Amino acid sequence: MAPVYMAFLRFMGDENDASKFSYSLEVGANGRKLKWQGVPRSIRDSHKTVRDSLDGLIITRNIALFFSGGDRRELKLKVAGRIWREQT
Repeated sequence: MAPVYMAFLRFMGDENDASKFSYSLEVGANGRKLKWQGVPRSIRDSHKTVRDSLDGLIITRNIALFFSGGDRRELKLKVAGRIWREQT
């Protein structure tokens, strides 16, 4: 399996509290953008559980190198994000 990079957000609380929020993560360069939007996972979910469920921004090595620019040998990614409370 090719290397991948993953970013996700975990909420300091239980699953019920986490479900009241949404978040987005974004990486971009060279006029391109890759964005993930979802509901944060509870801090009580282990990082392994979140990783294994693929619930986050997943970037393959080739895409990460593309977003890094340059000679595609150095990995320089800037991930931006935001979190907001959903209106009820």
